[in-house]
Amino acid sequence: MIVIGIDPGLAIVGYGVLERDGHRARAIAYDCIRTSARTMTTPERLREIHRRCRELMETHRPDAVAVEKLFFSKNITSAMSVSEVRGVILLAAAEAGIPVTEYTPNQVKQAVTGSGRAEKIQVQEMMKRLLSLPEIPRPDDVADGLAIALCHLHTVR
Repeated sequence: MIVIGIDPGLAIVGYGVLERDGHRARAIAYDCIRTSARTMTTPERLREIHRRCRELMETHRPDAVAVEKLFFSKNITSAMSVSEVRGVILLAAAEAGIPVTEYTPNQVKQAVTGSGRAEKIQVQEMMKRLLSLPEIPRPDDVADGLAIALCHLHTVR
């Protein structure tokens, strides 16, 4: 099974592509999609995120896409932009015919660290250890994308 985990954001979309190999997960690819408010309008940024997500899905042909659920934020402007990004990610998956599952940040942390209240550094360190990566994935959005994918693999086991 191949799954793409995606941590949505307007400036940085972190992603991780994992393959379940027996009882272990193996990282196939992980990185981030960056967009800049200096050089692009919001619609252009959303189009670029959509395009890159479609490329990811076409390249890796995952069985599933896992996306972090939006939780209530005190910063409504930030929450709105993340919602827009989530929309283009969900659209890309729907266009590719790939099922999407959503997980809350607490569900992801619980699945990969054993605690729903884990700190960012703990998630990063666990991704390095559990996936036998040479170093901690950076920025933390990338570690989050990997963690979301791993959460999905644990959940559908």
